[in-house]
Amino acid sequence: MTIYLMCFFLFVMGLYCLIAKKHLIKKIIGIAILDYAVNLFLILIGYKSGGIPPVLFEGMNKQTFSQQSVDPLPQALVLTSIVISLGVLIMMVSIALRLYEKYKTFDTSEISRLRG
Repeated sequence: MTIYLMCFFLFVMGLYCLIAKKHLIKKIIGIAILDYAVNLFLILIGYKSGGIPPVLFEGMNKQTFSQQSVDPLPQALVLTSIVISLGVLIMMVSIALRLYEKYKTFDTSEISRLRG
């Protein structure tokens, strides 16, 4: 239960960075923390205490395997999510760098005030 609370704490911390901070890089870090919290939650959903890896060995009974093995679907979802979030993170950083080249600041309130 405490690990779910830690996951929720990470999510709230990322949401706080996204909403309350004015610095563009801090917002990008907040989005990354949000993503890590969601990935951790998905892995925790598929976790089974005392579970075995989702690999079928020779001589293993299929019924006991399905009852004892960890669910591989959340693991596959998290791997896909990591790849997608890396691409999104690179895109956000490149846009932030372009904004810095144009406005010479990372402050979002200053950028919206310049209107150029």
